[in-house]
Formats: sequence, C-alpha cells, structure tokens
Amino acid sequence: RNKYPSDKEYQGSQIRYNRRVLAYRALLKKAGFDNPINLNPSTTGLFSEKIRTVMSNIALDKKSKDKENAIKASAETLAKPSPSWDSLASAFEGLFYFLSTDDYAQFDAEYIKTSSTGESWAESDFVRILEMFAFTKGANQIGKVRNQHTNNTSVDYASEIYNHLKAGRLVIVDQSSGDPEVNQSSAERIMWHIFRENQSLFRQGKEDIPDIIVYLEEAHNLLPSGSDLDLKDVWVRSAKEGAKYRIGMVYTTQEVSSIQKNILKNTSNWLIGHLNNTDETRELKKYYDFEDFEHSIRRAQDKGFLRVKTLSNLFVVPVQVKKFEV
Repeated sequence: RNKYPSDKEYQGSQIRYNRRVLAYRALLKKAGFDNPINLNPSTTGLFSEKIRTVMSNIALDKKSKDKENAIKASAETLAKPSPSWDSLASAFEGLFYFLSTDDYAQFDAEYIKTSSTGESWAESDFVRILEMFAFTKGANQIGKVRNQHTNNTSVDYASEIYNHLKAGRLVIVDQSSGDPEVNQSSAERIMWHIFRENQSLFRQGKEDIPDIIVYLEEAHNLLPSGSDLDLKDVWVRSAKEGAKYRIGMVYTTQEVSSIQKNILKNTSNWLIGHLNNTDETRELKKYYDFEDFEHSIRRAQDKGFLRVKTLSNLFVVPVQVKKFEV
C-alpha cells in the first residue's frame, strides 16, 4: 500500500516532521547561515489555534514576566502564515519556555487523550531543537561550521563528488584550511559514500563498477593512528576490501609509524624517500625487504632518490626519479 504522509494515518507524523524542519531552519538562520533563495518559512497547519490560545492567555508570576511576554509574542508570530526567519527564532524561544509551564502540562494531558498515537504534542527531538534557541551558545556552536556550508547547492556534496568520479572526472577536496575535526569528518563521509556506492554495485553483480582512485595528501591527518585497532574504520575497510569494489587508495606521509597497521599490511605499492629517524625505518623493516635499505633510507638525502616496491615486482628497487618539468 502506498503510505504517503497525506494519508490520515501519517498526517500527524508529517506535521511533526515539518515543525522540526521549520525550527531547524530557523536555528540555522539564527546561527548566521544564509537561507536558500526562494525558501520562505510557513507555519500553515503546524501550530493549532488551541495551543496558541493557551499561550496567549498564559499568566505567570512576577518573576517570570519576561518569559510570559515571550510566550504571548510567540503565539502571535506562530499565528502568521509566513513570518520572517528572525521573528521565528524569537517565537521558538518563547515556545520552549511555554513547554515548561503548568499550562502546557494541562494542555498536553488533554492532547494525549485525543491523540491516536498517545504521544505528547512536542516530541523529544523537537524539544531539543527548541532548547537551542533559549541559550546563546546553542546557535554559536552551530555557527562555527558556517564556513563549510553554502546555500548555492541542494545536493549532498558526497553524492555530487561520487557522481563526478563515476563520470571519470577529477575532484579535488581542499582541506588546507578549516577546523581539523570538520575536515576529518567530511573526508570520512565522502569515503563512506564512495565505498558504499561501489559496494552496492558489486553486490548487485553489476559489470560497470567505476574505477576510483582516492589520493590522500598528508595522510597521517586523516588515516587512523598506528595504535588504533578499529577494523570498521572506512579507511581500513577500503584498504582491506577496496580492490574488489574497484577502489584504489594512494596516500603520502612522512610518518609511517603513525598509520594503522592494517592499512600498511594491505599496501601493495611503496615509494620510500628519505626518513630521518629509526622509529620510522624500524616500522618500515616489517614490510618486504626494506630492512636491506634501512641505512640508505636514513642517510641518503638526494632529491628524487626512491626505493620502490610495486605489486608487479618481487623486490625493492632503488630508483632515481627526475623532476617532471614542462
């Protein structure tokens, strides 16, 4: 059966969802995000006349006059079909204050009796969003990631990147600036999307799985640390299973010992330049016959002098690489 929110059975769930979306968008606007063009707020059908009447008639003690005024002003704003985003921010703050009053408790008790699901008027997810309006730090915390967002797209960036890669295009994700935690989270999100999309095609038995190579510059900033044993990490999964899903990974780092062991174990092609300490060369000695080259790796500092081990070659080979110039 086709179960769309327009069915009576799902109408309440749709109203709750639209309330949460409206509140969240107003919170983003309060946090300083630019709202998408032609996206105008609408309260139609979301806040009944009954709850607005209770809010308008509320009477609190003298110590809570500011909250009382905020609640009454909220009722006026929520009665408008298309209020501004700024006025909605104040209205949701007043609505949050209202939820902690005895008047709301009485209203909610009656609401639950007539509700087909037996749920409160304000579900926990909606209350959590409203709480962010009552505290300045709530919007400020969200506003910290403004620089990583734009209102010029309606497509998930991870999905957009994958579609470009699938079409054979080169995509460069610049992470030279920004918060390190946000950068790492974004990189993992992109990688999970690539992994799961190709994995899905593999499971369906598709023959046109796209060949994708992911390059990681300064990989120690993104890949899990050498002491990490999490085998469910997306980078570890990609190193261990990526080949069958047609995903390759190329990473560069000056700190071999900082990379998770399972990634190193599944690295087939190595290009080793100069490493200046025994901690790194000691880690390198565990793989193939790099032990024979440990001293030269630490001593030789010639530019372009590499020790190369490839999947197609049984041995490590010293190679002098000439700088590419046009």
